[in-house]
Amino acid sequence: MVQNNRTYRIVLADDHVLIRHGIKNIISQDLSLEIVGEVCDGEELLAYLKRDVPDLLILDISMPKMSGIDLTDSIKKKYSNLKILILTMHKNKQFFYRAMSAGADGYSIKNDSGEEILQAIKKIRAGRTYIAPLLAEDFTDDVLSAYRNQAASPFKDLTKREKQVLSLVVEGHTSKAMAGILNLSARTVDHHRSNLLKKFNMKNSVDLVNYAVRNGYVALE
Repeated sequence: MVQNNRTYRIVLADDHVLIRHGIKNIISQDLSLEIVGEVCDGEELLAYLKRDVPDLLILDISMPKMSGIDLTDSIKKKYSNLKILILTMHKNKQFFYRAMSAGADGYSIKNDSGEEILQAIKKIRAGRTYIAPLLAEDFTDDVLSAYRNQAASPFKDLTKREKQVLSLVVEGHTSKAMAGILNLSARTVDHHRSNLLKKFNMKNSVDLVNYAVRNGYVALE
């Protein structure tokens, strides 16, 4: 639905011309949507936003010079009202969690149908969050149960070190990498990870990260 007969202004940020061309063809099906700009890398995008801020940015993760996730984090801090839809080939859940933690309003997969992309835009335009069906289907009963019982969340009882480990898990670091960052042994890091799973009653790190990001306990710096 168009508000005040004004089109919904969109900028495309992807380094592949054919991808941008395909997205434009899809968006052209809805006359209430308008592509007002195209950029091919992070620096060009930031320069564009200094001149004009659209309603929606459709952004790839694998961008030259600056990743789409880093761009999302930076842009949201400066242009909080700008909506961002990540459109990527990455189906890995860690990319999804990191993108949403950085502030993305939606996450779509490039091989989704054109109709699904239009649905993503419509949902974000209405002020809601969009998650690609492929990823939305992966929410487990454990996570849903945790959401329904947030009042009993153990987050407030975590130690400072456990909060640090949780933050690094969300960012996608391995135990070995976390050990280097925190100046701990990998064995100690694994012990903290195990304690986190027990405290949150989660079966694996994917569910733990999902819960932490969705409930705003962890955000990328």
